[in-house]
Amino acid sequence: MKTLLRAALAAATLAAALNVPALARPADPQAPRPTAQAERTRMTVTVVGNGPDVILIPGLASPRSVWDPTVEQLKGRYRLHLVQIRGFGDAAGANASGPVLEPFVEDVASYIRDSGLKKPAVIGHSMGGLTAAMIAARHPDLLGRVLIEDSLPFIGLIFSPLATVDAVRPQAEALLRAALAAGPQPQSSDDPTLATMSATPEGRKQVMAWSAGADHRVTAQVFHDVLLTDIRPVLGRISVPVTVLYPHDTVVGPVAYVDSLYAGAYSGLAGVQLKRIDNSRHFIMLDQPERFAEAVEAFLSGHGS
Repeated sequence: MKTLLRAALAAATLAAALNVPALARPADPQAPRPTAQAERTRMTVTVVGNGPDVILIPGLASPRSVWDPTVEQLKGRYRLHLVQIRGFGDAAGANASGPVLEPFVEDVASYIRDSGLKKPAVIGHSMGGLTAAMIAARHPDLLGRVLIEDSLPFIGLIFSPLATVDAVRPQAEALLRAALAAGPQPQSSDDPTLATMSATPEGRKQVMAWSAGADHRVTAQVFHDVLLTDIRPVLGRISVPVTVLYPHDTVVGPVAYVDSLYAGAYSGLAGVQLKRIDNSRHFIMLDQPERFAEAVEAFLSGHGS
């Protein structure tokens, strides 16, 4: 990844970590659904388990395997739809050039419709959380509830509480051009970006491996798209329960700042449940797996919203 892009990613992640209707009825136990693979223009989806439908969406440069522990936790009780953006662990396909986030959001929405899912729960990390919120705002009757793991409705807030899309556009365009011109770049284990991702050496090593498996073009484009996306004006359209998990530790920054950042960012979403997970960074599921698993259980049971 280009140095300039890595620096921007570090800043974004650092500040972002300081970026209902009942679930569908369980499947008939007499007719178990086998593991299946769905091919879409912008993504692939692996389906495992039986029960109420839950969609899991990874974040920037992350493959579906980021959810492996969650799959083990839930697959005996839920039907899990594991999304993966093309290019984040496989061939880029249609995502090799041009905007990715917007068509990806609509691809997820159409997958839900085409698959006949009835108000599935959605769990999204980082960009995946933004995707879930965008679907909930645009298609209010499509989802049942949403769990967002460390994502802001506008990542520009990390630069200034007064930031706008127009204000960050020049930087976003410059970062994209630089990253695409540079091509794939190796990432070092001492890259400061990694310090914002996980609180442990093991976690940082895992994040680096995931990032190395992603197509640099898709990573650069999605980051650009996220930088230029501000859904705060439409948060009020979201009618389903939303829980937001956000991290905090000494690298992240003062707890008062962290709490204020998230409370302000989601102030337009009535009833949102904000839950801080201490001693964690951007990948909460890696740093605090037990607390993350507990939060997922509470969310799916309806006690987390």
